Amino acid sequence: MLPAMAKLCCGITYPHLRSMTGLQRVAMAALGQEIAHRQKVGHMSLPAWTSYGRRSWGNTSEESERAVSQHDCVEETDLSYQCKGLQALQEALEIVRDTDGWRMEMSEESGDAIYSKVLHGNHKVFRLEAELEASPEELYDILFVKVEEMHQWNPSIGQIKVLKHIGKETMLTHEVSAETVGNLIGQRDYLSVRHSLKTTECIYLGGAATHLETLPPQPGFVRAEDGPTCIIIQPSAHCARNSRFTWLLNMDVKGWIPKPLVNQALPRAQLDFTKHLRQRLAAGGPEPAAVTNMHS
Repeated sequence: MLPAMAKLCCGITYPHLRSMTGLQRVAMAALGQEIAHRQKVGHMSLPAWTSYGRRSWGNTSEESERAVSQHDCVEETDLSYQCKGLQALQEALEIVRDTDGWRMEMSEESGDAIYSKVLHGNHKVFRLEAELEASPEELYDILFVKVEEMHQWNPSIGQIKVLKHIGKETMLTHEVSAETVGNLIGQRDYLSVRHSLKTTECIYLGGAATHLETLPPQPGFVRAEDGPTCIIIQPSAHCARNSRFTWLLNMDVKGWIPKPLVNQALPRAQLDFTKHLRQRLAAGGPEPAAVTNMHS
């Protein structure tokens, strides 16, 4: 049932799958392998109601039904977040792989380059290309596993809190931007679902804005929305110890800021982020555990 549900949530039909190429097909193929692997090793358990039926001896029929319903809702919500993360990654990869419309926005002496593209609705997205002196696994550790520590090395972030982990690959996060001098966008907060996917060739980090009734927009902040967005990390073709870093920034900052100002600030924010990430890498830290199978 889960593979079918995943296909339904992520919009993956057979004609659509046949039309995929490049990074997108690699990512979706890895998703299929991940589902098949979990079924094989028994990590996908039976539905929750099978255990409730054996433990209902102290409850009335109505109470048991209510408990089953609540438990199933939690699992369905978790699955919907996983599907949303996967769908965001899929849609972001589609934007990246479509070569039409991209133009150079700016380039740096370091070799970093930012390209921009206008999507439907006159919405502009930005793609950063850089080479970083770190392994893909180290970048994954810093950007995904230790996401709550990001404010320690990126002064534009006030705080990132993981609200919930859904397995090892998906999480809900609440991010608050820092009140810094020269911040053209102003303080924002973001409620996002983040998803990671590892293949033998790349590590993908995807995300998109989500909604949580228990966490409405915070007083004094504008609730911005990001996504679909993605980061693609792959071994460098030039140096075995380095990584090729591709970051699609797709954001609606909301509020009343003029669009030209937003389009000026966002690519600059990408360059600043990359600068601080390089400083974090230069400062060093514990090496992440070696991974022999990137599909695990």
